[in-house]
Amino acid sequence: MPDLLLELFSEEIPARMQRKAAEDLKTLVTNALVDAGLPYEGAKAFATPRRLALHVAGVPAGSAATREERKGPRVGAPEKAVEGFLRGAGLASIDDATIQTDPKKGDFYVAVIEKPGRSAIDIIAEFMPGILRNFPWPKSMKWGTTSTRWVRPLHSIIATFGPETEEPDVVPFEFDGIKSGKTTRGHRFLADVAFDVRRFDDYAPALEKHKVVLDADRRKDIILADAKDRALALGLELVEDPGLLEEVAGLVEWPVVLTGSFDEAFLEIPDECIQLTIKVNQKCFVLKDPKTGKLANKFVLISNIVAPDDGKLIIAGNEKVIRARLSDAQFFWTSDLKTNLTDNLPKLNDVKFHEKLGSVGERVQRLIALSAELAPLVGADEAKAKRGAELAKADLVSAMVFEFPELQGLMGRYYATAQGEDASVATAIEEHYKPQGPSDSVPADPVAIAVALAEKLDLLTGFWAIDEKPTGSKDPYALRRAALGVIRIVLENNLRLKLGELILSALKAQSAIADDEAALVADLLSFFADRLKVHLKDEGMRHDLIDAVFALDGQDDLLMVVKRVEALQKFVSSDDGTNLAAGYKRAVNILKAEEKKDGTPVTGKPHADHLSEQAEIDLAVAIDTARAEAAEAVKSENFEGAMEALSKLRAPVDRFFEDILVNADDPALRMNRLQLLAEIRDATHVVADFSKVAG
Repeated sequence: MPDLLLELFSEEIPARMQRKAAEDLKTLVTNALVDAGLPYEGAKAFATPRRLALHVAGVPAGSAATREERKGPRVGAPEKAVEGFLRGAGLASIDDATIQTDPKKGDFYVAVIEKPGRSAIDIIAEFMPGILRNFPWPKSMKWGTTSTRWVRPLHSIIATFGPETEEPDVVPFEFDGIKSGKTTRGHRFLADVAFDVRRFDDYAPALEKHKVVLDADRRKDIILADAKDRALALGLELVEDPGLLEEVAGLVEWPVVLTGSFDEAFLEIPDECIQLTIKVNQKCFVLKDPKTGKLANKFVLISNIVAPDDGKLIIAGNEKVIRARLSDAQFFWTSDLKTNLTDNLPKLNDVKFHEKLGSVGERVQRLIALSAELAPLVGADEAKAKRGAELAKADLVSAMVFEFPELQGLMGRYYATAQGEDASVATAIEEHYKPQGPSDSVPADPVAIAVALAEKLDLLTGFWAIDEKPTGSKDPYALRRAALGVIRIVLENNLRLKLGELILSALKAQSAIADDEAALVADLLSFFADRLKVHLKDEGMRHDLIDAVFALDGQDDLLMVVKRVEALQKFVSSDDGTNLAAGYKRAVNILKAEEKKDGTPVTGKPHADHLSEQAEIDLAVAIDTARAEAAEAVKSENFEGAMEALSKLRAPVDRFFEDILVNADDPALRMNRLQLLAEIRDATHVVADFSKVAG
């Protein structure tokens, strides 16, 4: 079957946009093919700094003819209805419609719409200009005198279509005065000549001959392998950086790996500062000594050309820039060390945290108070927790963090250690931001745990108090990440905390006053429940069971919530649990119907005198026993034991529904049996709200 080849050749595309743009091109084109009745076998998109390319394999030569019968109004319908039908069906007159008869509805008009098949080339030529005109670049530009926009000036378009056995045809279309063809160019410096291509099978090899590696993942592999080899030759080890690797692969079409060096005197700067300076300014990788783990005074750079002098001039240029940037970093480091972190604290009062939540200095005072409250709950020394909170933000006004905000916290640890602060305090300064993502570790030191929890609870309650919560995909203050951070810190450190009480304490410390504190606490706990669902998703936990546990009063001890959910999931997966859940739902449905009919809830204990049948007598006894055993098990946090106690209700509940008519003629007997059903509901709610359990 025929293949489609597309290439959009332009000036340099920003590296950060390339991969998504390639996938967008694939999605837009393949969706358009399918919508036009042209299914395909496979598609792959590519990106280099100067081109987006797409290969779609197995596209039919044309679309199939179609025949559609569109039902219209009945014969004799109002004129407006008939006109609308004709317009929608594309008929010139009602005489062009046929009449069909329905035994029940009578005669009605039917439009038979026949569409002949079209060639794939015509279809592609028709939709491509629209795709290019509306391409979803995050940023685009105009050039020349036209109004067309593209990420960078577009030079040429390749569009060929045809089977392997024949010479492919050019798909003819025009965009911004550029006509599609089959000509492209090679590497800007190494092979800047025009050449023709036929199809993808000769396109990729032809690019390679002209010093262009089309596949970004292959460029990454080349860079990584060559960089490791260069490091090994020096007796060193590459410090891998996946983000930087992705970026540099988008900066070169023909990657050439070189190594340079810098003055060893710069190694007195913290490794992270050196790495970030070299990465941000020159997009270079650093190397380390595999024996000590410390950085070496060497770096790896990626060039886009094969230089005649083996890259000596390129290396020298990079070394010159890196030397200047490291000199700046060294100045920041030495000047920051001259200032005690405590002396930075007054400056935080001049740094605005949020217009409605005060300055960073005010926030620090809240963190100190909340860390002191948390310290005994997590086994931390209160004085150290308060000191860690006091200094947590002090590095924000340092010269190094001003230059590299990514180093906040880390530099605070270095400065705290240098001025003789306790190791736990220094660790808390660095780790109170953690975890900053799903792959990031959580604090394990008790002092760091206290300050990290205070940081996140203050953040959440503050923005909840001013009603700036996450909405849809928007979360500018990373509140979802903060809530997930609290969850992970609690669960991974096996902490027992009453989250509701802590939220209330943090809320009371905010300068913004909430109108209804209780409602805000409940809403924030619900937000934690949603984040907990996300966190437990990969562990196979059911969302409905988390809801069933959170629906009970006072369920704000996350560790116990998870343990209860684990036990509940095991229980409802068993035969006893499945049958009891079914019996529960039957009881609740009857209660809902009767309560709606009577207009009052069913309350009170059933009277023993009205228990006339053995099945209801047995159920009443079983409920009392199971409820007492389940409550005792929950009290001792033996949730599996609580589920086991509930499982004893299965048989008497089943027998009750088999043998007993709930809606008896005797009103007193009917109410007694409804109260017995309410007892089933109440007994199971000792463990979870089974109305939330799906199925």
